[in-house]
Amino acid sequence: MTRVVNSIQEWKQIAASPEYKGRAVGFVPTMGAIHRGHLSLIERSRKENEISVVSIFVNPTQFDDPEDLQKYPRPFDQDCQMLESAAVDYLFSPDYHSLYPDEYRYRVQESALSKELCGRFRAGHFEGVLTVVMKLLQLVQARRAYFGEKDYQQYLLVKGMAEAFFLTTEICSCPTVREDDGLAMSSRNVRLSPEGRDKAAEFARRLRTPMNSQERLNALQELGSVDYVEERLGRRFGAIHIDGIRLIDNVKL
Repeated sequence: MTRVVNSIQEWKQIAASPEYKGRAVGFVPTMGAIHRGHLSLIERSRKENEISVVSIFVNPTQFDDPEDLQKYPRPFDQDCQMLESAAVDYLFSPDYHSLYPDEYRYRVQESALSKELCGRFRAGHFEGVLTVVMKLLQLVQARRAYFGEKDYQQYLLVKGMAEAFFLTTEICSCPTVREDDGLAMSSRNVRLSPEGRDKAAEFARRLRTPMNSQERLNALQELGSVDYVEERLGRRFGAIHIDGIRLIDNVKL
């Protein structure tokens, strides 16, 4: 049975207990709205560890758009049922004031990669991501933490942070899980209209279809407002707005 923990004090007691401390712990941080992509991370955690922990926390500090934060899906009861079915040992779901007792005065910053790609279009986004992940990693004290490659830039930044600050948690990447039509699974997909959903799948297809840079940009602009499409780090990255919803994806070259 999945144990749901909301209190940081209660969580600290669990983390210090003989049943937890010293055992192989796998950790999957999420903002909820659990889907098959999350479940694939959980499955790997359960295979590689004795205990699996999932966090659900919709982190306000990484949202540059207040409307996006307000509309972010929060089906908490459904999430709990899915995590129970996935045999997760602990669900850690603190509130904002517990996780940010300093009211976000102390922050983690990165000065290079976080300013590129999504960082150019979302001021303060990765600062919020790195800060909350640092807090969660310190609390969970996992042996391994799992991040999906759909957010590949985020994975690289978290991995770099863990190495720079000598954290003991190994940051593991997991392949992007896609719908049958190729769309990368995302909690935001549920907000798309039927027409927008078709365009989103086409975005994924055009991102991986061979074309020159200008042809690809033109093809993507037919679908929505494009933030960027760039090739670097052995991958092709893209970000687009469809139905007013920002979607990202990347494919290996």
